[in-house]
Amino acid sequence: MEQAEIANLYDLTQTIASELFEGLIYPWEALPKISAFIRTLGESLDPARYERRGEEIWVAKSAVVAPTASLHGPLIIDEEAEIRHCAFIRGNVIVGKGSVVGNSTELKNVVLFNSVQVPHYNYVGDSILGYKSHMGAGSITSNVKSDKTLVAVKDGGEKIETGLKKFGGMLGDYVEVGCGSVINPGSVIGRHTNIYPLSSVRGVIAANSIYKKQGEIAAKRS
Repeated sequence: MEQAEIANLYDLTQTIASELFEGLIYPWEALPKISAFIRTLGESLDPARYERRGEEIWVAKSAVVAPTASLHGPLIIDEEAEIRHCAFIRGNVIVGKGSVVGNSTELKNVVLFNSVQVPHYNYVGDSILGYKSHMGAGSITSNVKSDKTLVAVKDGGEKIETGLKKFGGMLGDYVEVGCGSVINPGSVIGRHTNIYPLSSVRGVIAANSIYKKQGEIAAKRS
C-alpha cells in the first residue's frame, strides 16, 4: 500500500514533529506515540520562543490564542499559529506553525503540520493533517467505527489491520476537504486531492484526485 506511506503523503520538513515519524512506514503508527512525544519535545523547547502555560502546555510567544479557547495538555502550539474563539483542544495535539484552529473546532490526539487550516466548526480526532491541508466548514473526521471494532485501512483488494480502535483521517499535504464532508475511520487521502462538499470518504484516495463520491473519483489534469 505504497500510496499510504508517510514518504508519499508528507513533507516532514513542514512540522516540528518530524522525529515522531522516524522509523515508521505508515502515519497512523504515530497516533499512539503523540502524547509521549509532546512531553519530551516540550521540555526541549527554547523558553525564549515558547512559554509554558499550565501543565504540559507549550505555546509559542508569536502564536495568537483567544482568551475563550480551551487548552488541555499535552499540547504544543507552534509559532504564528492562531487559536480562535471557543476552540477546544482536548490534549495530545501539535498545532503547526502558521496553522489556524477556528471557532468551535475540537482537536484530540492530532498532529497538524505547518499552515493547516481547520477554521470553522471542525472535529479532528486521531488524525494527521499534512502541510497546507484545509478542512472546509463543518467537515469532520469520524474516528470510531459504529460497531466499535478495530480499524483497517483498505485500498482496493489490499487491507492493513491497524490494531487501532480510534483512527480518523490521514490527510496528505495540500488536501482540500469540502464543507460538510465526513472523513470515515481509516481514510487516507493523497497529496493535492480535492474532496467535494458533503462527501463521505473512506479508504485510500490517490494523490492528485478529485473525489466526487464513492466510486466516482477523477484524476486531476496536469
